[in-house]
Amino acid sequence: MTDKLRKMRVAAYAVIIDEGRILLSRWLGPDKPMWILPGGGVDHGEDPYDAVVREVFEETGYRAAVDALLGIQSLHGPLNRDGVDLDYHRLRILYEAHVTGGELTFEVGGSTDQAAWFPLDKIPEDHVESVDVALELHRLRPADGRAPSFT
Repeated sequence: MTDKLRKMRVAAYAVIIDEGRILLSRWLGPDKPMWILPGGGVDHGEDPYDAVVREVFEETGYRAAVDALLGIQSLHGPLNRDGVDLDYHRLRILYEAHVTGGELTFEVGGSTDQAAWFPLDKIPEDHVESVDVALELHRLRPADGRAPSFT
């Protein structure tokens, strides 16, 4: 038995790449701001597909359409938040998406304060590791959308 509080967070994030650039949001994390994929927590009863579209709009001002599921990142381990030791499990659902409309704006009063496009070869160093995971999943995706044959 553990004395740590168990917590699980399910979140959905968008990998939006256009003309060699990726769209990122600046997360106001507990220690310092970090660049992340636009997205965030899935509300109770909400479909992750709908959550990622909602979160992209809230954080960037863009309307987005989901193209494909890229993968799910599962992370489990200890975390201390606000002096509380947690047995923390994160599920990050990573989608490929594209912008369908809207204008780049910044979230006010939320968990992010900026959004910006970055060339793929000039992603800021102060980004979370899930950006690297998502870019690798994006790179490995089948170009035609078909899963490879293993016969």
